[in-house]
Amino acid sequence: MDKLRALHYLGLAAAERSFSGAARVLGVSVPAVAKMVTALEKDLGIKIFHRTTHGLALTAAGANYLEACGPALARLDDADEQARSVSVRLKGTLVVGVQHVIARGCLTAALPRFHARYPEVDLDIRSVEHEARGAVDGVDVTLVLGWPKAEDLVCRRLGAGRYMVVASPAYWAAHGVPGRPKYLEQHVCLPIRGIDGAVMDVWTFSRGEERESAIVRGWLTTSHAHRDLFIELALAGHGVLRVLDWFNRPEVMSGCLVQVLTDWESTEAVPVNVLYAPGVRRVPRARAFIDFVGEVFADLERDRGRPVIGTERPAWMRRPHGRASDFESRAPHSN
Repeated sequence: MDKLRALHYLGLAAAERSFSGAARVLGVSVPAVAKMVTALEKDLGIKIFHRTTHGLALTAAGANYLEACGPALARLDDADEQARSVSVRLKGTLVVGVQHVIARGCLTAALPRFHARYPEVDLDIRSVEHEARGAVDGVDVTLVLGWPKAEDLVCRRLGAGRYMVVASPAYWAAHGVPGRPKYLEQHVCLPIRGIDGAVMDVWTFSRGEERESAIVRGWLTTSHAHRDLFIELALAGHGVLRVLDWFNRPEVMSGCLVQVLTDWESTEAVPVNVLYAPGVRRVPRARAFIDFVGEVFADLERDRGRPVIGTERPAWMRRPHGRASDFESRAPHSN
């Protein structure tokens, strides 16, 4: 038995909670992984996994053994990474889960660069709106906004987006440009329902020592997944929209959407995160993609010219399926 290979298979099977997940990451068959782990169990004389309908779970003996092997596996992975970086052409399929807002806002334009760098890596992009275990099963790397709670996944923050307020030139011409955030309450605004179900209808800004909020209202609310609907309505002059500053760049740069309140800064910003199982980074094509998206968001940060503030989880997000304004009306604040 190849003990090093068996340990590698074991570590990935534990991270993925399944032989099929480990096989997909490794690019081998499911029976090959199962056979290797079974041989290791026989050699050690212990049962490493409980097989259940919900997947694999380490036994106490299996967990102790894997923990004891951890330092050796880490050193082996480091050696493998150094060797592969100079001797292996990256190839194979990588499954990437991504929220639509990230794909449309900045990832799509960057993907040809990744393909040019790694022409033998095929990307399988899938829609993922949250980080729950069932949502990311079968996905190697996931990109999500917000504050993920996936405790069994590695979470690396890539950057953050700052909100800006935009509408079409025709809308501003017809309804006037707000001079202060509070004046947005006199406009037709298009609030979005976040992934957690809460309607983001409180838009808060700061300017120096000033802080001011607007509780916005409009005739339509839609979910985060359908924010393109709001983009089309805003472009057609039907209301005011709050978008992330790296989102809809072509529309803003072309003047189809015009930003206002530029001397004010949104006090809320949303982190962008990359999530993956602990064993995934050992796979060269996955590691290359994770490093690449890190570069993409580092470039966006440099283009912005100043750091994003306010990336803490907003207090009102603790009240899902309501409105941010329900919490705001109960919370003390000052302008």
